[in-house]
Amino acid sequence: MLSVLGLLAGLALAPLPQPAGLASFAAASGQHRGEAQDLTVAPDVAAPTVSHDSYVATTGTQTLVAGGTNVDWAKLVLIEGGWPLTEENVTFMMRWMRQENGADNWWNRNNPLNNGQGSGGGSGLGSYPSLVEAAYYAAENLQSGRYPEVDAALARGDSADATAQAIWASAWASSHYGYGTHWSSRPYDVIEAPASAWGR
Repeated sequence: MLSVLGLLAGLALAPLPQPAGLASFAAASGQHRGEAQDLTVAPDVAAPTVSHDSYVATTGTQTLVAGGTNVDWAKLVLIEGGWPLTEENVTFMMRWMRQENGADNWWNRNNPLNNGQGSGGGSGLGSYPSLVEAAYYAAENLQSGRYPEVDAALARGDSADATAQAIWASAWASSHYGYGTHWSSRPYDVIEAPASAWGR
C-alpha cells in the first residue's frame, strides 16, 4: 500500500512533458523573455472603418403623459414649441401656470394657461378635451406672432425672470399680472392631475 502511495506522490510532483514541437516553435518565433517582436503590415492594407453608434435620450409625449404632473405639462408645452427644456424655462412655465389657475387646480378646464386659441373660449375661459391638446394650442398661440418676445425668451431658455417680464408686457393677460406685482417667484409644488385630464 505504501509503495502505491509513493508512486502516486511521485507522479503528482513530476513536471508534465511539453507537447512535441512547442519548445522549437517558441524558439523560432522569438517568444523568449526580453526579446521584442516586430509586426510589419503591407502599405496597401487599410484600417477598417469603425462605426460608433450614438444614442440621445429625449423626453417624449408618452413619458410626460404617464408622469401626469404640472411639471410634465410644462415640459410638454416646451416640446410642442421646440423650446429647450432648461430649468429656467420649466420654472417660468410653472410660475405662469400658478398665476393662471392656482397650483392645486392647475388643470382647470384642461386649460392651465387660460388660453383662448383652440379652446372655444376667446377670452381664455374655454376648455380642451385633454391636457395634451392644451399643450399643443398653448405652444401654437405663443408662436403665432402675437408674442414674439415671449417666444424669443423661451428660445433662449436662460432666464425665468426675463421670460416673465416678456409675458407681463404682452397682451396675454389684460392685467399684465400687475407687471410683476401679482407674480409669485416662490418655489413651485409638483402636483399630479387626474388621469382623465390627460385623456387616460
